[in-house]
Amino acid sequence: MGEQPIFTTRAHVFQIDPTTKKNWVPASKQAVTVSYFYDSTRNSYRIISVDGSKVIINSTITPNMTFTKTSQKFGQWADSRANTVFGLGFASEQQLAKFAEKFQEVKEAAKLARDKSQEKMETSSNNSQESGRETPSSTQASSINGTDDEKISHGGPETAALMSENDKLKTTVEQSNTNAKKLETELQTLRDSNARLVDALTESSANVEIWKKQLNTCKEESDTLREKIVELESQCEKANVEKERNSKLTVRVQELETELQDKEQELENLRKQAEIIPQLMAECESITEKLQAAEVKNKDLEDRMEGLQADIEDSQSKQGNMKGELKKFMDVLDGKIDELHEFRQGLSKLGVDN
Repeated sequence: MGEQPIFTTRAHVFQIDPTTKKNWVPASKQAVTVSYFYDSTRNSYRIISVDGSKVIINSTITPNMTFTKTSQKFGQWADSRANTVFGLGFASEQQLAKFAEKFQEVKEAAKLARDKSQEKMETSSNNSQESGRETPSSTQASSINGTDDEKISHGGPETAALMSENDKLKTTVEQSNTNAKKLETELQTLRDSNARLVDALTESSANVEIWKKQLNTCKEESDTLREKIVELESQCEKANVEKERNSKLTVRVQELETELQDKEQELENLRKQAEIIPQLMAECESITEKLQAAEVKNKDLEDRMEGLQADIEDSQSKQGNMKGELKKFMDVLDGKIDELHEFRQGLSKLGVDN
């Protein structure tokens, strides 16, 4: 009937890292079927798990194996033939407990099968040795006493007993030959199984190399991403510095705009004051004309000149004071206009720099 499944469950499959012998490497991306198989032909037990078309577990159970629970939902066992350690992660503690119980049961069955096989081998070996010892004596008896028919006709009861023993030995030899053929068949089956395991191991080794290449590629991509992250962080820091600088410049511009508004208001006031200057000039011209008229009249009125001399001198003094104040006012106005002009130039230059 070949191999038949006797127990099936689902678990995440892991294998020990062949390099470090410490870290677990996932053999399946998700939970897969893990089954115990019994081969009635070879009287052997195996744990097999397949992910798609890939065999990820092919472990023949021997009496020396031990299944160890390392956590509430994780267990492992070492396979010396596959030169690796398998690990299974279950969804619940009950699944782990059932798998461990089945492993112990199969382990005991494998031990019994091995003991029976050794007993058969010892029995076959003993029978072969007895056959080897007895066959020469029967041949010698045949050569001395003649043929079997002759022994029956001339030997009596003793010869009949020897013939019966000889038949038993022949039967034993034939059974030994049959057992030897069976052993040869089992040996050939084991060789075929070993060849399949070697192919699976070769495939696993190739997959390991592929995984290593993929891991190296992932590491390189990770290093590249880290460098990009560092570069972006540097750019973000520069952008933050630039934002802070722009915010300072914005505050400075607002302060300058406030100052500009104040200066414009001051200039407007000066302009309003400057509008009074023509009136003052007109008054000065009017006074001058009056003064000239007064001088003409003074020529005509020399007699009154002396009496009015004090008034004229007083008027001239006031006019001089007024001109001095007017000159000072014009100087102040020119200075304010120059300051405003320089302020506008500075503001224009600051706007261009920003």
